[in-house]
Amino acid sequence: MLANVHSSTLLGIDARHVEVEVDITGSKNPRFDLVGLADAAIQESRERVRAAIQNSGFAFPYKKVVVNLAPADIRKAGAMYDLPIALCILAATGQIDAGELVDMHVVGELALDGSIRPVPGVLPIAVSAANEGRSGLIIPWANRSEAALASKLNVYPANHLREIIDHLGGYQSIQPYKNGAIPKIIHDDQDIDFSEVRGQEAAKRACEIAAAGHHNLLMIGPPGSGKSMISKRLGSILPVLTFEEALEITKIHSIMGLLKDGSGLVKSRPFRSPHHTISAAGLVGGGTSPSPGEVSLAHLGVLFLDELPEFKRDVLEVMRQPLEDRNVTISRASGTLTFPSNFMLVCAMNPCPCGYYGDSLKECTCSQAKIHQYRQRISGPLLDRIDLHITVPRVPFDKLRVPTEGERSEAIRLRVDTARERQAARFSERGIWANAQMSERNVREYCAIPAEGEALLKRAVDSLGLSARAYNRVFKISRTIADLDGADNIITAHIAEAIQYRMLDRTNS
Repeated sequence: MLANVHSSTLLGIDARHVEVEVDITGSKNPRFDLVGLADAAIQESRERVRAAIQNSGFAFPYKKVVVNLAPADIRKAGAMYDLPIALCILAATGQIDAGELVDMHVVGELALDGSIRPVPGVLPIAVSAANEGRSGLIIPWANRSEAALASKLNVYPANHLREIIDHLGGYQSIQPYKNGAIPKIIHDDQDIDFSEVRGQEAAKRACEIAAAGHHNLLMIGPPGSGKSMISKRLGSILPVLTFEEALEITKIHSIMGLLKDGSGLVKSRPFRSPHHTISAAGLVGGGTSPSPGEVSLAHLGVLFLDELPEFKRDVLEVMRQPLEDRNVTISRASGTLTFPSNFMLVCAMNPCPCGYYGDSLKECTCSQAKIHQYRQRISGPLLDRIDLHITVPRVPFDKLRVPTEGERSEAIRLRVDTARERQAARFSERGIWANAQMSERNVREYCAIPAEGEALLKRAVDSLGLSARAYNRVFKISRTIADLDGADNIITAHIAEAIQYRMLDRTNS
């Protein structure tokens, strides 16, 4: 007796088709074998499947049962094959009609009593099933909202194995689950706003420039100056998500199992803030079965690294490739996987170990040697990849007590959107969408400056000792400032402002 069911395995943030095959033969020496490069979690499914079938009121065959997960040369992991294996066994023994499973895609973990538990990665699996032309997807009830995001696919969610068997037998149908109409633009009501930040007008301006050009940002200031508060509000001035962007983010969170029960599309840009004790694998991804790290979980959003010098140097250095390429490539003996990592890096640090160098109220107790050593924890190549370096000083008491709120995020976002639209039109045939992504050739083409600005930039390069990468960063920031001003050409004032955002170049020169 032979039966098969369509399922999937996850490779990166995409799914690949897996055929679950079951062969049941003979009654001598009954056994249950699983083949096809299955990991330990899948090997343990033998007992889960046996108990779930019996506790659902059906018979488990007292024969030789062989389950194959094809293709056999790709390693499979996780408990998502419990449900397809159980249905395959029931079809092979004639307890359900195998014909009902021909055009179905199935994933799900089984409990011993036959109930179905959620599994990660259902969204990419649903997208893959739809692309393969499957008519239906059988999944756990808790994964229904994300699965329904795949168009042209009937999603059949269930809480128990018995429900699926009754549906396939025509006794009690499961109605296909549908999400409501999905808009092209995802509007998410932010509960935080830039108007709550008192003072810090220079830092707010730098954040607006960073958001408008997708630039990386480093804030340097004493404890309590508002660096973390400002960083958390950056998402409120970034452009709202399109449906395609939201789908990308949701796929990554889906394979990591970070979607809440019953939740569908992620509606806000990610804000990830890992602790400084994080490992390199935790930051960029890795593991025996490679999974995304924080840089991928922050894709199309903000990655905030607080207390930047406290991170291990080797951990920070692994970010250099993701910052340049906007993706992470992880190689293992079993293959190479690529995860997207198009994030905006925002960092915060104290000016010195005690935190009060240059502070107006508290005196710094650090020696110049300690201050230099503290700042040297961040390598020059990494600093070059951070476009804007700004000082965030302590906010005076009179500004904290100002009764009126500052400018709201909505007003800032309108200017950011306008600047992004100018960039989208400019780079429509270049495959990029923000000034920070310009190559050297793009910089030469779109960042022409007047003679006066050229002379100013030459003096800055000579006095600050800017690297070639930092030199290009000044051009990109100038182009973003011009876009915010609605100017077609960069003028000297734009260059002068851009140079001011290379604070660490000035202090280290």
